[in-house]
Amino acid sequence: MAADTVVAEQETTGRRRPALSPSRAADFKQCPLLYRFRAVDRIPETPSRVQVRGTVVHSVLEQLFALPPEQREPDAAREMVAPAWHDVLAASPELAALFDGPADPELGTWLESARALVDAYFALEDPRRVQPEACELRLEVELPTAGMADPVLLRGYVDRLDVAPTGEIRVIDYKTGSAPREVFEAKALFQMKFYALVLLRTRGVLPRRLQLLYLADQQSLNYSPDEAELDRFERTLTAIWTAILRAAPTGDFRPSPGKLCEWCDHQERCPSFGGTPPPYPGWPEPDSAGDLERDAREQDAQ
Repeated sequence: MAADTVVAEQETTGRRRPALSPSRAADFKQCPLLYRFRAVDRIPETPSRVQVRGTVVHSVLEQLFALPPEQREPDAAREMVAPAWHDVLAASPELAALFDGPADPELGTWLESARALVDAYFALEDPRRVQPEACELRLEVELPTAGMADPVLLRGYVDRLDVAPTGEIRVIDYKTGSAPREVFEAKALFQMKFYALVLLRTRGVLPRRLQLLYLADQQSLNYSPDEAELDRFERTLTAIWTAILRAAPTGDFRPSPGKLCEWCDHQERCPSFGGTPPPYPGWPEPDSAGDLERDAREQDAQ
């Protein structure tokens, strides 16, 4: 196994340089220009009620596992929904515009739909029987990139990490949408393979199971990776990063039109729709790049 420089499961200090998250890697694969708008220009996007509901539900499930196992009951989780929404609103007051004030009947319906998703979680597993090692765990690792001075920095947030007494690792990710059709499972697992690779490189342990829990239809997608597969996946990520760095000096991030354009917030500035991108701000400097994935957790919550 390569002797990688590891920066894992801890807050880094000092200068930060651009990193690759599962969301941003997927953005670049889908459309390089979308990657630029989100990661370089950092153009704000208007979150939908569905996206914010996902953030609220994730917050509830994180708080649920902070309780003693015997207190992890459905009623306790349901009672956390409204406070979790208030916490999200306090952190992002602009989200109040999603509803017509606290008395808006649609707000009550929306909160109840969040409670229904929390209820659905209990149909998938019994949290009283689970003792996670961590929730909302931040992972980082540097991977060498052939022909380049700087390695690629991978960074992501795992919803939940379970570690058995024997050392076996299970990676859990919650999705508030429905399970994908079989033809789209590989795309859904891209994020999970990303986490598995970082854990393999930082801990030297191959995760035993990658598990996606889809709350909308109470389905789970389970996958057991092998090390050779993750080696190939590492080459895929380094190739993506190499392509990003090739476009970075001049901002040559080109659009890649497809079916998902219908839901893109950036049509007005996309050449494929007759728009003009804003002037390229230049590749972020290490001390100003931040996470370069400002909404990674929110994107992954859906």
